[in-house]
Amino acid sequence: MTALSSLATLPELATQHQRLLDLGLAVPPLPPDLRGDLLVLHPRHTAAAQLAPLLRLGGRQGFVVEDLTDLADFGPAPGVEVPDADLYAVHAPQRGDEFANQSPDEVDPQLRARGRDPMTASEGLAWALQVPEVLERNHCFMTTGSRKPGTRAGRLDARVPALWISNGTGRDGVARRGAPKLGWCWAGNRHTWLGIASVGGRSATT
Repeated sequence: MTALSSLATLPELATQHQRLLDLGLAVPPLPPDLRGDLLVLHPRHTAAAQLAPLLRLGGRQGFVVEDLTDLADFGPAPGVEVPDADLYAVHAPQRGDEFANQSPDEVDPQLRARGRDPMTASEGLAWALQVPEVLERNHCFMTTGSRKPGTRAGRLDARVPALWISNGTGRDGVARRGAPKLGWCWAGNRHTWLGIASVGGRSATT
């Protein structure tokens, strides 16, 4: 399967803004000169943990896995620059299907070489809120642009957030089978069913 084309499926920013309002979020006004493909709320304004339950897939409500209690501690990975604005735009998001069965540790240098940035968890959630079908069974994605500092100085926590569809096993519970979930994977592990999402850039207005 080729990477899902966000540019063919994402509505205009004004429509995305209204979608966020319709979800009950306190969204800042849309700057008239903001340009981009995907509208994102900065995590300082609306935390990722608040967005995940707003996801819907086949009538199933999204959730954060139980063992990701420290989600708030994940910020932009080294080298990832998120605009200092409550509302900003992402350019050319890609799901990264071509990176399935490669680890984040292997792929992040490839993304940099292409002039792209790893997608953050908040950006991935924003995408799935606007285009739920970006999450497909066996074709979901990691958001390696969000990382947590490790316990040793200069090291990162070994986990990366990821968005995929629950099988309803383990602590997820049978009732959550088919629901979109924000979980985590090891940065050094490979998964055949998870791509590694990226963006072509980010912008905001001053």
